[in-house]
Amino acid sequence: MQWYLKVLNNYAGFEGRARRKEYWMFVLFNFIFELIVRIVDAILHTHSLLPFLYGLAVLIPSLAVSARRLHDTGKSGWVQLINLIPVIGTIIFIVFMCQDSQDRPNKYGPVPKEFYNE
Repeated sequence: MQWYLKVLNNYAGFEGRARRKEYWMFVLFNFIFELIVRIVDAILHTHSLLPFLYGLAVLIPSLAVSARRLHDTGKSGWVQLINLIPVIGTIIFIVFMCQDSQDRPNKYGPVPKEFYNE
């Protein structure tokens, strides 16, 4: 949960780097919260209003943590646009998100401190 909150606290921070753990824990908790919101939406019959509002609220943090994750692997945040290519683009994006972090400072910033704590 701390990783999810860390991403939300850095709401629009596109600079710097994010470790694999930070990114994937955010994705996991985002998925869980999305399921909860969809269940509540079905119970309340709000016609997809709640999932829309939740998705809108986490759009910028999702883009920001993805950009920081790409920075951690040495790629530009603009590489996220590869998701616009149906199927293949999404597969390539997932592969990029699973890659190891660069273990040295790069042009996007120093190695995240947590890297050494694992």
